[in-house]
Amino acid sequence: MNVLDLIRHAGPLLWVLLALSLFVVYLVVMRTLALGRLGQDSGMLIERVRAVTAESGPETALREVDTAGLATPAASLLRAGLSRASFGPDAAQASMNAALLAEDARTYAGLSTLGTCAQIAPLLGLLGTVFGMVNSFLVFSHTTAPTPSQLAQGISEALVNTAGGLIVAIIAYVARNALKAKADRVMVQAERVREELPSWLGRNTSPAALQRVPEVALSFDASPASAPAGD
Repeated sequence: MNVLDLIRHAGPLLWVLLALSLFVVYLVVMRTLALGRLGQDSGMLIERVRAVTAESGPETALREVDTAGLATPAASLLRAGLSRASFGPDAAQASMNAALLAEDARTYAGLSTLGTCAQIAPLLGLLGTVFGMVNSFLVFSHTTAPTPSQLAQGISEALVNTAGGLIVAIIAYVARNALKAKADRVMVQAERVREELPSWLGRNTSPAALQRVPEVALSFDASPASAPAGD
């Protein structure tokens, strides 16, 4: 019995495992490409924006971020914080917190699905093993002295499904951990922006901000009280 015969006798669950393996490979490739785009180094952009914020204010720094054209989580947080800088550091911090949640979902998308695939693949293989052993024992209901070839069909179904489930699980588990490590490195720069940008705004006092301080005019009524009429 060659490999093709083993696959042919493995039963329908092997085709389910094959479809799951194709989905895992597709998901790994797509997330690798996405993290490659999101993982562009934003360190130089962060330093430039910090210098521009100190020298020219957040409005000029926001234009610097837009000119760079990066689509990284760090750049998204810079845009979110600088766009609300005119309302104060607290407003910028709140805007960056909201942006961080969105970027976190975008960066880690698909990783939980890979983890689920790594968990269910061995279970599908075990289910195929049970079906194969059941088929092996059913041979005894048809004949009292089954030949090795008759028993081999059920045993091959059991073993091939077990091996298939383990292979898919190993690939999904290793890929998920590698992609998660890459995503963690991407989000470190975004966390850096969220921690540092409010302090940049606190040190920056632009002329425009000074002009927004309301002027309070004080007036005093210096007219003397009218004297009472004399007799």
